[in-house]
Amino acid sequence: MAEEIINRVANSKLKVIDLEDYYPEGPRFSLDIKDWLFEGLVLREKDFRAFVAEHDWSQYKDGYVALYCSTDAIVPDWAYMLISMKLEDYAKLSAIGSLEHLESIIFSSIISNLNIEIYRDMPVIIKGCSHKPVPSNALVLLSQRLKPIAKSVMFGEACSSVPLYKRK
Repeated sequence: MAEEIINRVANSKLKVIDLEDYYPEGPRFSLDIKDWLFEGLVLREKDFRAFVAEHDWSQYKDGYVALYCSTDAIVPDWAYMLISMKLEDYAKLSAIGSLEHLESIIFSSIISNLNIEIYRDMPVIIKGCSHKPVPSNALVLLSQRLKPIAKSVMFGEACSSVPLYKRK
C-alpha cells in the first residue's frame, strides 16, 4: 500500500504573504510632459496651461499615472501639481517619476494599511516569485512591518525559503 502524501506546509502554522494578491487592478500610464514645453525645454505658463486644459484626461480613467519629463527641462512643482489636479477626477493615483516609482508608491500605501495582526507570533514567509510587478521596495517595507510582531520572517517559497529574522 502506498504511503499517503501529507502537505506539512498546509498543516503548519506557517503563514505565507503574497503581495501579488494585493496588486491593484487598473492600467498604468506614463505621461511625458516634454511635448507641452517650448522646444521640450522651457515651460511657458500660458502655453502649458492651454495644453493641460485641452488634454483628454478621460483616457486615464481608473488608471495609475506616472508623470515625468524626458528632457533636461527644469519643471516647476506647480506644473505637476496642476496636472495631478486634472487627473484626480479620472485616475486612481498619479505621482512624479517612473512606472517603477509609481508601483512603489502604490504598494507603500497598501502595506501601510495592511492588517498584520494576523501574523503576530507566527512564522511568516514573504513569497518571492510573482507574475505581476511587485517592487523590491514593497518587500523591504513588508519585512520591516512584520519584524516587530512575527515569530520569524522568511523570503521565498515554503520548500526553499531564506531566513531573514527570528525572534530570540
